[in-house]
Amino acid sequence: MPNPELPVQLDPAHFSRPDAAALFQPGSDHPARILMLYGSLRVRSYSRLLTEEAARLLAAMGAEVRIFNPIGLPLPDEESEAHPKVLELRELARWSEGMVWCSPERHGALTGVMKAQIDWIPLFAGGTRPTQGKTLAVMEVCGGVHSFNAVNQMRQQGRWMRMIAIPNQVSVPAAFNEFDEAGLMLPSEYYDRTVDLMEELIKFTLLTRGASPYLTDRYSERKKRAEKAAKPA
Repeated sequence: MPNPELPVQLDPAHFSRPDAAALFQPGSDHPARILMLYGSLRVRSYSRLLTEEAARLLAAMGAEVRIFNPIGLPLPDEESEAHPKVLELRELARWSEGMVWCSPERHGALTGVMKAQIDWIPLFAGGTRPTQGKTLAVMEVCGGVHSFNAVNQMRQQGRWMRMIAIPNQVSVPAAFNEFDEAGLMLPSEYYDRTVDLMEELIKFTLLTRGASPYLTDRYSERKKRAEKAAKPA
């Protein structure tokens, strides 16, 4: 048990006790805005097909969905930030309230196509953090046996981007068996789990979007801002 007689080393000017009432902000009435990224450029890309299936589910649940097409996106630092595809991706990141990332697993990891998209989204830009406090759902497709390497890596990336990575996730093994010729996902336990994941994403997005500024308001950053403002010009 902590000793209540020991002093707490906090600066009272920048400390605020967490307040449950502050989490219950009036929610906006627009649909949840979800950006979807996938990590393959193949003509028949199973990560794209799974993303499109999830997008149809999200739309049926009332979300506003946009899918970013990675074709033409340069490698990070290959082009300037003014490249049209980079600007498109960053604008979609700012617009979104939640994201879905879906990557194939290649050599036991997420693909370079997926990582390039994540790397082009800045952690900090123009006085704002484009991804901070936004929800994230992760999915992967496998060419063979079940694996979770890609979803685990994307979950780590999302945490680094200060996103709220929701608990559920989807991994689809032997993905070539899970879609028909038209690209629609066949009925299966993996389809049902995809429905579960999209439901959970919508719930977490609606629950947290109004309180995101409060959830991400940090003592250390308040203190640094005050110290910077107090320095003579």
